[in-house]
Amino acid sequence: MLALSLPTLFSLIAEPLTGLVDTAFIASLGAPHLAALGVGTIALSSIFWVFNFLSIGTQTEVAKAFGKGDTARAQQLVGMGLVMAGSIGLVVALLIFPLTPAIATWMGGTDVVFTHTVTYVNLRLLGGPAVLITLVAFGALRGMQNMQVPLWIALAINALNIGLDALLIFGLGPVPALGIAGAALASVIAQWVGAGLALWQIRKKIGFPSVLNRADTKRLLVIGSDLFVRTGMLTLFLILTTRAATKIGADAGAAHQAIRQIWMFTALLLDAFAITGQSLIGFFIGAKALQHARRVAYVACAWGLWTGIALALLMWLGESWVIALLVPTSAISLFSSAWLLAALFQPLNALTFATDGIHWGTGDFRFLRNTVATATIAGAALLLLVDLKNPEALFWVWLITGIWITIRALLGLLRIWPGVGTAPLKKSAIPHQV
Repeated sequence: MLALSLPTLFSLIAEPLTGLVDTAFIASLGAPHLAALGVGTIALSSIFWVFNFLSIGTQTEVAKAFGKGDTARAQQLVGMGLVMAGSIGLVVALLIFPLTPAIATWMGGTDVVFTHTVTYVNLRLLGGPAVLITLVAFGALRGMQNMQVPLWIALAINALNIGLDALLIFGLGPVPALGIAGAALASVIAQWVGAGLALWQIRKKIGFPSVLNRADTKRLLVIGSDLFVRTGMLTLFLILTTRAATKIGADAGAAHQAIRQIWMFTALLLDAFAITGQSLIGFFIGAKALQHARRVAYVACAWGLWTGIALALLMWLGESWVIALLVPTSAISLFSSAWLLAALFQPLNALTFATDGIHWGTGDFRFLRNTVATATIAGAALLLLVDLKNPEALFWVWLITGIWITIRALLGLLRIWPGVGTAPLKKSAIPHQV
């Protein structure tokens, strides 16, 4: 578990590290720029994240195929997943481009924040197909329990992004300073380089099928229907919290962006156990060894929980460093109380990610859909009660985020232990299926 999780961990934290560098660079330009970066990144991640069912579904199905020893089946799934990823990425980018002003307005951006958000999102849309192709390729490789290749590609993508950030945001020699537009262009260039590297490795490790099986499209779309709703509801909640923070004011939006960058960094770090658990559980499900799958679930949750506790402690101790690096002076007064809440909920956040990975591995996608929908409906209702003019409004936004996390963690654990409903890993199911 640890041998597979460590390279996954470093590949996952590479992207949020780059996000932190982006945040630090843009923070030096002022609160409106940083608030615009926050709105732009959450809007883009929301738009493309709802299609992560392509990556999750590919990883689970490939892991099961490898558990059965069916390499040809895995190759077919990977090929169809990549074609769907490129096609969907292109269509979505074309559809969203004319809507960016409306998106920026709905997210609470006004005046300078609005202008910078539109610029950033329009440029980042150019990398849409590359983002989805890379996600599917990473899912396929991890389904084969090859965690090292995604690590090296992720490091290359993000190292290139950071280097281009410094060049394009601030300018050097004949290269003009492009500000937030430079951050967007740096990301797009790095994303397309990463997609090329990912496709090269897929061709090398498993190859492309000569003919695509249309039945695989249906299979991925069946998986995708539940995951699309699940990810859409999850994304909706994150959008609503960012929108609420932005509507409080530019300073609150900047403070929220700083907290969210660290929170996403720790969340993806915790996801290393989830992704490893997903691959191992999918493999054992394919091999019909459910007792081993249950053992993986226990180890993933245990390691996740202890990691979450360690992260909470580190966040508490590192508050002053985060303020110095990421928070504009005008936003510090709004930052501290919300930051403490984000730290306190880290252990539960860890269990949420661990149980999500377990349910991905078993293919329990409908349960995940219902769980996230329940948590999001409850969280959205509570957000409506927040008085955005209250000086402590950002604190309440993050408290509601903690409640949202708690609901997901509790329901996710109950599905495994004792195994409510038709839980795939329920003890009583083991003798029958093995």
